[in-house]
Amino acid sequence: MMRFSSWVVILALTAGAAASAQAQAVAPAVVAPPNLIAEVRAAIAASDFAGGERILAAYRATRGTTPEALEALSWLGRGALAAKRLDQAEKYAQDTYDLSIAALKTRKMDDEPRLPIAIGAAIEVQANVHAQRGALSDAVQLLQQELATFRATSIRTRLQKNINLLSLEGKPAPALDLTEYLGAKPQSLAALKGKPVVIFFWAHWCPDCKAMGPVLEKMRATYGAQGLTIVAPTQRYGYVAARKTATPAVELAYITQIRDQNYPWLATQAVPVSEENFKSYGASTSPTVVVVDRAGMVRLYHPGQMKQEEIEPIIRAAVDGKPGTASGAGGR
Repeated sequence: MMRFSSWVVILALTAGAAASAQAQAVAPAVVAPPNLIAEVRAAIAASDFAGGERILAAYRATRGTTPEALEALSWLGRGALAAKRLDQAEKYAQDTYDLSIAALKTRKMDDEPRLPIAIGAAIEVQANVHAQRGALSDAVQLLQQELATFRATSIRTRLQKNINLLSLEGKPAPALDLTEYLGAKPQSLAALKGKPVVIFFWAHWCPDCKAMGPVLEKMRATYGAQGLTIVAPTQRYGYVAARKTATPAVELAYITQIRDQNYPWLATQAVPVSEENFKSYGASTSPTVVVVDRAGMVRLYHPGQMKQEEIEPIIRAAVDGKPGTASGAGGR
């Protein structure tokens, strides 16, 4: 444990007798916080980055550079980026990355959950620092290089999301894996060319997906006669209600049940079931929404729930065949 100690030795000698006494005064120990990440994030919220560093330093002095410490350091990078402290964000991110790479010498990326979070965030912050400095091509190149390195790990989807946020709008929509699906066999995106398409990535456990369902149902009712088609990819997660472990067949039946209960209008729409679709579209956030125009070009790539007033103008432009109106998703 990191201790700041001082010793005071008092020697008292009296005539005719020799005696000694020693007293030691020790400063209180810096105790590692019980919830490191929460305390570091609280310091960031108060714009106290120096305080966050002190909390983290105390933790590392007692427990070492654990995956939890690396995730906390990555939060300092994310906080500095949000505060537009680009030099500071870059330093935090580089330190997180270097320490994470060192940690990978003695463990695998996905042995536990915090190391992937830390290294994924470090790469994300570094890329966004490039982008905010106006070096968009450098940002995308960095992400693509890291994606090639870590493609076989859990951060693949996160890295692809960041690539898509910076570069997918204005490009052709990637093909979807249609090997497995609910209901009738879906058409490929190539076959749907000429129609505006909303791709809605959803998960059976996702409350934000359920909250957005009525918005998309209304969009389909409003623009369906003009060709609007909704494709709703989902995937298995290995569990059902209450995170009870489930076999693939049991989970598929549960997904169908959730669709029928919460998205009955999807019964006539395409619902591919594939983990690969989430990886190729970088859909690490649920929902993720993609709007594709009649030419098959991506008008919008948006991780997260959207309100009607946010998505309808983009859908309307895609339906009308007008030039893209999406402003880019780089900050999401």
